[in-house]
Amino acid sequence: MGPADGTAEDPGARPDGTGRRGAWGVVAVVLLIGVHLVRGGTGELPAGGPPQPLAAAAPDGTRAGVSAFSPVSVPAPLPASAPVRVRVPAVRVDAPVIGVGLDAEGWIEAPPPEEDRLAGWFTGAVTPGERGTAVVVGHVDTPNGRAVFYDLGALGKGHRVEIVRRDGRTAVFAVYGVEVVPKEGFPATRIYGDSGFPELRLITCGGTFTQEGGYASNVVVSARLVEVR
Repeated sequence: MGPADGTAEDPGARPDGTGRRGAWGVVAVVLLIGVHLVRGGTGELPAGGPPQPLAAAAPDGTRAGVSAFSPVSVPAPLPASAPVRVRVPAVRVDAPVIGVGLDAEGWIEAPPPEEDRLAGWFTGAVTPGERGTAVVVGHVDTPNGRAVFYDLGALGKGHRVEIVRRDGRTAVFAVYGVEVVPKEGFPATRIYGDSGFPELRLITCGGTFTQEGGYASNVVVSARLVEVR
């Protein structure tokens, strides 16, 4: 995992000029802890667990997938407006979004585990459609079984993610990478850094799971703004 103290891997200040705590490096850990704590229930998951990304879906190796898009294909960044809904048609996600921040210990909060159909937008980052990297998180499972982002690992390049914003506009992002990222040595700068374009990351738990340690990794979906409706 990257540092969580706002040092080497802190992607920078908020657009309003206020400092941002180095929360990026703890996104993975928070989700892992959340899922580990709620998997003590009686819910059963399908054999094999949630889908894992295919090798062909991984980012192409350039920083933030720059080669996947030309500047003329990227709409101008939008002003700030909080997200209210996330839709991922390819994996049948259509869920409300709530804001999540930091808890008393400085960790990013995950959506409540009992609300397994909710996604959470990290309010310490930009809103989806602004220049920079917006982050939306969600549980992969709960004691009741599948949760909102259970099928996230089945996404592939070119799939669309639609974020409905409070201002009535819908920011549409095209996926350019889906990968499993181990929690150890989490590459915060690569995942959350500012590419110069409006970017989106969807994050849930993934990789191997044990009762003792929870999920070992995160599924990270990287996408870039391609349309505004």
